[in-house]
Amino acid sequence: MGPTTGIIRSSLALGLAVALSGCISLASEPPPSLLTLTADTPVPAGAGATGTAETAIKILEPEAPQRLGVTRVPVQVTDTEIAYLKDATWVERPTRLFRRLLAETIRARGNRLVVDGDDPGIVASSQLRGTLRNFGYDARNSTVVVRFDAIRAAADGAVETRRFESVQSGVVAETGSVGAALNRGANDVASQVADWIGS
Repeated sequence: MGPTTGIIRSSLALGLAVALSGCISLASEPPPSLLTLTADTPVPAGAGATGTAETAIKILEPEAPQRLGVTRVPVQVTDTEIAYLKDATWVERPTRLFRRLLAETIRARGNRLVVDGDDPGIVASSQLRGTLRNFGYDARNSTVVVRFDAIRAAADGAVETRRFESVQSGVVAETGSVGAALNRGANDVASQVADWIGS
């Protein structure tokens, strides 16, 4: 193969790569922003709690239906149709964000030792788990719904369940509005759960 042939082949390969670069992408475009949850009443710096395995409570990540197992915000379009809100992306799974919010809210409400599940080596006789049933936008009535079915297992073996819900009305189908409403709803539900758990 002469030098001219090699130059021609290199030029053809370069031209093909340039042509394909307009058709494919090796990495997805990053979202313009990411959504997260923040506690209305965070625990102040320096605050702490002590306890034993019998008095501590462990907050486990909730179960969730498949539509909530992703980092998108589900939109209930009809009784049988679900879409996802454009440009609305959570920084991580909403079940993990909600678990941390629950733990932070329960900590802020009392002096109880709360373990949020990130450290499996810490033992707690009481546990809070459950299912995050709804955590999205309902386009049929412009509402955001947060619904959590909680299960509390006490140190003495007793088990109690309760459903908690918060509905935010008049929400515009935009990322900022829906994200803010979900944060309000999640804090409302977390506050209800904290009152139920007690200090």
